[in-house]
Amino acid sequence: MTGRVCVVTGATRGIGRATVEGLAVRGASVVLIARRSEDGMKVSREIARAGGATPDIVSADLSSQASIQHAAAELKQRHPRLHVLINNAGIITRDRELTVDGIEKQFAVNHLAYFLLSNLLLDQLLAGAPSRIINVSSGAHAGATLDFDDLQGERGYNASKAYGQSKLANILFTYELARRLHGTGVTVNCLHPGVIGTKLLADYMGVPVAGGALASTFGASPEQGADTIIFLASSAEVEGVSGKYFERRRPRRSSMESYDEAAARRLWQLSEQQTGLSS
Repeated sequence: MTGRVCVVTGATRGIGRATVEGLAVRGASVVLIARRSEDGMKVSREIARAGGATPDIVSADLSSQASIQHAAAELKQRHPRLHVLINNAGIITRDRELTVDGIEKQFAVNHLAYFLLSNLLLDQLLAGAPSRIINVSSGAHAGATLDFDDLQGERGYNASKAYGQSKLANILFTYELARRLHGTGVTVNCLHPGVIGTKLLADYMGVPVAGGALASTFGASPEQGADTIIFLASSAEVEGVSGKYFERRRPRRSSMESYDEAAARRLWQLSEQQTGLSS
Protein backbone atom coordinates (compact mmCIF):
# COMPACT_ATOMS: atom_id res chain seq x y z
CA MET A 1 0.00 0.00 0.00
CA THR A 2 3.05 2.28 -0.05
CA GLY A 3 2.22 5.43 -1.99
CA ARG A 4 -1.51 4.72 -1.95
CA VAL A 5 -3.65 7.53 -0.51
CA CYS A 6 -6.61 6.18 1.46
CA VAL A 7 -9.44 8.32 2.85
CA VAL A 8 -11.43 6.87 5.77
CA THR A 9 -14.56 8.36 7.32
CA GLY A 10 -15.59 7.59 10.89
CA ALA A 11 -11.89 7.06 11.47
CA THR A 12 -11.37 7.93 15.14
CA ARG A 13 -13.02 4.95 16.84
CA GLY A 14 -14.37 1.46 16.34
CA ILE A 15 -14.06 -0.17 12.94
CA GLY A 16 -12.79 3.02 11.32
CA ARG A 17 -9.95 3.37 13.81
CA ALA A 18 -8.96 -0.27 13.33
CA THR A 19 -9.07 0.23 9.55
CA VAL A 20 -6.77 3.25 9.76
CA GLU A 21 -4.30 1.28 11.87
CA GLY A 22 -4.33 -1.66 9.46
CA LEU A 23 -3.75 0.51 6.41
CA ALA A 24 -1.06 2.62 8.11
CA VAL A 25 1.05 -0.40 9.09
CA ARG A 26 0.85 -1.54 5.47
CA GLY A 27 2.47 1.74 4.42
CA ALA A 28 -0.59 3.56 3.08
CA SER A 29 -0.89 7.33 3.32
CA VAL A 30 -4.11 7.52 5.32
CA VAL A 31 -6.37 10.55 5.59
CA LEU A 32 -8.71 10.55 8.57
CA ILE A 33 -12.05 12.29 8.18
CA ALA A 34 -12.83 13.29 11.76
CA ARG A 35 -15.72 15.32 13.16
CA ARG A 36 -13.41 16.83 15.78
CA SER A 37 -9.84 17.66 14.75
CA GLU A 38 -8.54 16.96 18.27
CA ASP A 39 -9.82 13.38 18.05
CA GLY A 40 -8.13 12.97 14.69
CA MET A 41 -4.87 14.36 16.02
CA LYS A 42 -4.95 11.98 18.98
CA VAL A 43 -5.43 8.95 16.71
CA SER A 44 -2.76 10.18 14.30
CA ARG A 45 -0.21 10.52 17.10
CA GLU A 46 -1.02 7.09 18.53
CA ILE A 47 -0.65 5.38 15.16
CA ALA A 48 2.64 7.15 14.50
CA ARG A 49 3.94 6.02 17.91
CA ALA A 50 2.92 2.45 17.10
CA GLY A 51 5.11 2.52 13.98
CA GLY A 52 2.56 3.22 11.28
CA ALA A 53 2.72 6.03 8.73
CA THR A 54 1.40 9.23 10.33
CA PRO A 55 -2.16 9.84 9.08
CA ASP A 56 -3.31 13.18 7.71
CA ILE A 57 -6.46 14.75 9.17
CA VAL A 58 -9.39 16.54 7.56
CA SER A 59 -12.23 17.76 9.76
CA ALA A 60 -15.82 17.28 8.66
CA ASP A 61 -19.25 16.97 10.22
CA LEU A 62 -20.84 14.39 7.93
CA SER A 63 -24.33 15.51 8.94
CA SER A 64 -23.64 18.85 7.24
CA GLN A 65 -23.42 19.03 3.46
CA ALA A 66 -21.53 22.33 3.63
CA SER A 67 -18.94 20.65 5.88
CA ILE A 68 -18.60 17.73 3.45
CA GLN A 69 -18.14 20.18 0.57
CA HIS A 70 -15.44 22.00 2.53
CA ALA A 71 -13.64 18.75 3.39
CA ALA A 72 -13.72 17.61 -0.24
CA ALA A 73 -12.21 20.92 -1.37
CA GLU A 74 -9.47 20.55 1.26
CA LEU A 75 -8.76 17.01 0.10
CA LYS A 76 -8.57 18.14 -3.51
CA GLN A 77 -5.97 20.73 -2.58
CA ARG A 78 -3.85 18.33 -0.53
CA HIS A 79 -4.27 15.13 -2.57
CA PRO A 80 -4.93 15.54 -6.31
CA ARG A 81 -4.83 11.75 -6.64
CA LEU A 82 -6.71 9.34 -4.38
CA HIS A 83 -6.55 5.57 -4.48
CA VAL A 84 -9.04 4.37 -1.85
CA LEU A 85 -12.16 5.96 -0.35
CA ILE A 86 -13.70 4.10 2.58
CA ASN A 87 -17.15 5.37 3.53
CA ASN A 88 -17.43 3.93 7.01
CA ALA A 89 -19.05 6.53 9.29
CA GLY A 90 -22.48 5.61 10.57
CA ILE A 91 -24.92 6.49 13.32
CA ILE A 92 -28.13 5.34 14.95
CA THR A 93 -30.43 7.90 16.56
CA ARG A 94 -33.10 6.51 18.85
CA ASP A 95 -35.32 9.54 18.25
CA ARG A 96 -35.91 11.29 14.95
CA GLU A 97 -33.45 14.15 14.49
CA LEU A 98 -32.92 16.58 11.63
CA THR A 99 -29.59 17.83 10.33
CA VAL A 100 -28.75 21.47 9.63
CA ASP A 101 -29.94 20.73 6.08
CA GLY A 102 -33.36 19.61 7.36
CA ILE A 103 -32.80 15.92 6.55
CA GLU A 104 -33.42 12.97 8.86
CA LYS A 105 -30.04 12.36 10.46
CA GLN A 106 -29.55 8.63 9.86
CA PHE A 107 -30.38 8.95 6.17
CA ALA A 108 -28.11 12.00 5.91
CA VAL A 109 -25.04 10.52 7.60
CA ASN A 110 -25.42 6.85 6.65
CA HIS A 111 -26.34 7.37 2.99
CA LEU A 112 -26.19 10.93 1.69
CA ALA A 113 -22.70 11.51 3.11
CA TYR A 114 -21.49 8.43 1.20
CA PHE A 115 -23.17 9.67 -1.96
CA LEU A 116 -21.96 13.25 -1.73
CA LEU A 117 -18.36 12.57 -0.69
CA SER A 118 -17.89 9.85 -3.32
CA ASN A 119 -19.14 12.12 -6.09
CA LEU A 120 -17.11 15.10 -4.90
CA LEU A 121 -13.90 13.05 -4.81
CA LEU A 122 -14.51 11.21 -8.07
CA ASP A 123 -12.10 13.29 -10.16
CA GLN A 124 -9.26 12.50 -7.73
CA LEU A 125 -10.16 8.82 -7.70
CA LEU A 126 -10.21 8.78 -11.50
CA ALA A 127 -6.82 10.51 -11.50
CA GLY A 128 -5.49 7.85 -9.13
CA ALA A 129 -6.95 4.86 -11.00
CA PRO A 130 -6.86 1.97 -10.50
CA SER A 131 -8.68 3.06 -7.37
CA ARG A 132 -11.36 1.72 -5.07
CA ILE A 133 -14.48 2.96 -3.28
CA ILE A 134 -15.59 0.83 -0.33
CA ASN A 135 -18.94 1.37 1.34
CA VAL A 136 -19.54 -0.12 4.79
CA SER A 137 -23.10 -1.43 4.85
CA SER A 138 -24.60 -3.98 7.25
CA GLY A 139 -26.50 -7.22 7.37
CA ALA A 140 -29.24 -5.04 8.87
CA HIS A 141 -30.22 -4.19 5.28
CA ALA A 142 -31.88 -7.61 4.98
CA GLY A 143 -35.63 -7.26 5.18
CA ALA A 144 -35.48 -3.50 4.65
CA THR A 145 -37.26 -1.69 1.84
CA LEU A 146 -37.03 1.90 0.70
CA ASP A 147 -40.25 3.75 1.35
CA PHE A 148 -39.84 6.52 -1.20
CA ASP A 149 -43.00 8.17 0.10
CA ASP A 150 -41.48 8.50 3.58
CA LEU A 151 -37.68 8.21 3.46
CA GLN A 152 -37.42 10.84 6.20
CA GLY A 153 -39.56 8.94 8.70
CA GLU A 154 -42.03 11.79 8.99
CA ARG A 155 -45.07 9.53 9.25
CA GLY A 156 -43.57 7.41 12.00
CA TYR A 157 -39.96 7.02 13.03
CA ASN A 158 -38.40 3.73 14.07
CA ALA A 159 -34.65 3.80 14.69
CA SER A 160 -33.92 0.22 13.61
CA LYS A 161 -36.08 0.53 10.50
CA ALA A 162 -34.37 3.79 9.55
CA TYR A 163 -30.96 2.19 10.05
CA GLY A 164 -31.83 -0.85 7.92
CA GLN A 165 -33.19 1.43 5.22
CA SER A 166 -29.98 3.50 5.18
CA LYS A 167 -27.86 0.34 4.94
CA LEU A 168 -29.96 -0.89 2.01
CA ALA A 169 -29.38 2.52 0.42
CA ASN A 170 -25.62 1.92 0.77
CA ILE A 171 -25.88 -1.24 -1.31
CA LEU A 172 -28.20 0.23 -3.96
CA PHE A 173 -25.78 3.17 -4.24
CA THR A 174 -22.79 0.82 -4.54
CA TYR A 175 -24.33 -1.18 -7.35
CA GLU A 176 -25.50 1.90 -9.24
CA LEU A 177 -22.16 3.70 -8.90
CA ALA A 178 -20.34 0.54 -10.05
CA ARG A 179 -22.49 0.47 -13.18
CA ARG A 180 -21.79 4.13 -13.87
CA LEU A 181 -18.03 3.72 -13.37
CA HIS A 182 -17.64 0.53 -15.38
CA GLY A 183 -14.45 0.65 -17.42
CA THR A 184 -13.00 3.73 -15.69
CA GLY A 185 -10.55 1.91 -13.41
CA VAL A 186 -12.53 2.89 -10.29
CA THR A 187 -14.16 -0.08 -8.57
CA VAL A 188 -16.99 0.13 -6.03
CA ASN A 189 -17.83 -2.56 -3.49
CA CYS A 190 -19.68 -2.77 -0.17
CA LEU A 191 -19.60 -5.10 2.79
CA HIS A 192 -21.11 -6.33 6.01
CA PRO A 193 -18.37 -6.04 8.67
CA GLY A 194 -20.07 -8.41 11.09
CA VAL A 195 -21.72 -7.70 14.43
CA ILE A 196 -19.05 -5.62 16.09
CA GLY A 197 -18.87 -4.51 19.73
CA THR A 198 -18.87 -0.74 19.19
CA LYS A 199 -20.92 2.25 20.31
CA LEU A 200 -22.99 1.79 17.13
CA LEU A 201 -24.00 -1.69 18.25
CA ALA A 202 -24.86 -0.38 21.71
CA ASP A 203 -27.02 2.31 20.10
CA TYR A 204 -28.68 -0.28 17.85
CA MET A 205 -29.40 -2.53 20.82
CA GLY A 206 -30.56 0.42 22.92
CA VAL A 207 -28.19 -0.42 25.76
CA PRO A 208 -25.95 1.86 27.83
CA VAL A 209 -22.56 2.61 26.34
CA ALA A 210 -20.75 2.41 29.70
CA GLY A 211 -17.55 0.75 28.65
CA GLY A 212 -19.40 -0.83 25.73
CA ALA A 213 -19.73 -3.84 28.04
CA LEU A 214 -23.06 -5.25 26.89
CA ALA A 215 -22.48 -4.51 23.22
CA SER A 216 -19.05 -6.13 23.44
CA THR A 217 -20.61 -9.25 24.91
CA PHE A 218 -22.52 -9.78 21.70
CA GLY A 219 -20.10 -8.30 19.20
CA ALA A 220 -16.72 -9.14 17.67
CA SER A 221 -13.73 -6.81 17.96
CA PRO A 222 -13.27 -3.70 15.79
CA GLU A 223 -10.18 -5.37 14.32
CA GLN A 224 -12.31 -8.27 13.13
CA GLY A 225 -14.80 -5.79 11.70
CA ALA A 226 -12.03 -3.98 9.83
CA ASP A 227 -10.60 -7.14 8.28
CA THR A 228 -12.81 -7.25 5.18
CA ILE A 229 -12.50 -3.48 4.70
CA ILE A 230 -8.70 -3.71 4.70
CA PHE A 231 -8.90 -6.73 2.38
CA LEU A 232 -11.04 -4.79 -0.12
CA ALA A 233 -8.72 -1.78 0.13
CA SER A 234 -5.45 -3.63 -0.32
CA SER A 235 -5.75 -7.11 -1.78
CA ALA A 236 -4.74 -7.96 -5.35
CA GLU A 237 -7.46 -10.63 -5.24
CA VAL A 238 -10.14 -7.99 -5.78
CA GLU A 239 -8.31 -5.86 -8.35
CA GLY A 240 -10.93 -5.03 -10.97
CA VAL A 241 -13.81 -6.55 -8.98
CA SER A 242 -16.73 -4.13 -8.74
CA GLY A 243 -20.39 -4.00 -7.80
CA LYS A 244 -20.21 -6.74 -5.15
CA TYR A 245 -21.33 -7.20 -1.54
CA PHE A 246 -18.75 -8.89 0.69
CA GLU A 247 -18.80 -10.63 4.03
CA ARG A 248 -15.72 -12.28 5.61
CA ARG A 249 -13.68 -11.46 2.51
CA ARG A 250 -16.07 -13.31 0.21
CA PRO A 251 -18.69 -11.97 -2.20
CA ARG A 252 -22.21 -12.78 -1.01
CA ARG A 253 -25.73 -12.26 -2.26
CA SER A 254 -27.34 -9.21 -0.71
CA SER A 255 -31.11 -8.94 -0.28
CA MET A 256 -33.46 -9.22 -3.23
CA GLU A 257 -34.45 -5.55 -2.81
CA SER A 258 -30.83 -4.44 -3.24
CA TYR A 259 -30.76 -5.63 -6.88
CA ASP A 260 -33.71 -3.45 -7.93
CA GLU A 261 -32.08 -1.24 -10.58
CA ALA A 262 -35.14 0.99 -10.93
CA ALA A 263 -35.05 1.69 -7.18
CA ALA A 264 -31.29 2.37 -7.40
CA ARG A 265 -31.81 4.93 -10.18
CA ARG A 266 -34.66 6.56 -8.28
CA LEU A 267 -32.53 6.72 -5.13
CA TRP A 268 -29.69 8.27 -7.16
CA GLN A 269 -31.97 10.96 -8.55
CA LEU A 270 -33.41 11.72 -5.13
CA SER A 271 -29.89 11.87 -3.64
CA GLU A 272 -28.83 14.31 -6.36
CA GLN A 273 -31.78 16.53 -5.50
CA GLN A 274 -31.08 16.41 -1.76
CA THR A 275 -27.37 17.16 -2.16
CA GLY A 276 -27.61 19.68 -5.00
CA LEU A 277 -25.55 17.55 -7.36
CA SER A 278 -26.45 17.09 -11.01
CA SER A 279 -25.64 14.26 -13.41
